[in-house]
Amino acid sequence: MTTTYTEINVVELGAEAGLMFEEKMMILFNDTVPADLKDIAVVHDKRLWTEEVKTGDEMVIDGEAFKVLFVGDKANETLKELGHATFHFNGSTNSDLPGTICLEAKPIPHLTSNSVISFRRE
Repeated sequence: MTTTYTEINVVELGAEAGLMFEEKMMILFNDTVPADLKDIAVVHDKRLWTEEVKTGDEMVIDGEAFKVLFVGDKANETLKELGHATFHFNGSTNSDLPGTICLEAKPIPHLTSNSVISFRRE
């Protein structure tokens, strides 16, 4: 049985977030996002992040699922502290950047300020 363990609501898309999507990246921050990063960020409303994202989980964006292939050493720490991680939709099973989470290589769905992102596992 698949269980959703975290759900977040997108509240704002930075003016340059689309440029990140073109690079198969999504930079997620909660609403405490530093001003100098807000333009490239997908901003969400989740302040309390309790469950860790693990390899094999799924990230679901507006109903479309992406398998988590790699979780960097610092990704869960920054999710808990800042609601932040960099998601690469590149199909890779490793990254040199410790705050990175790699997902299967599929196009990023069109996000809006009403999008819902969730994480689930079996």
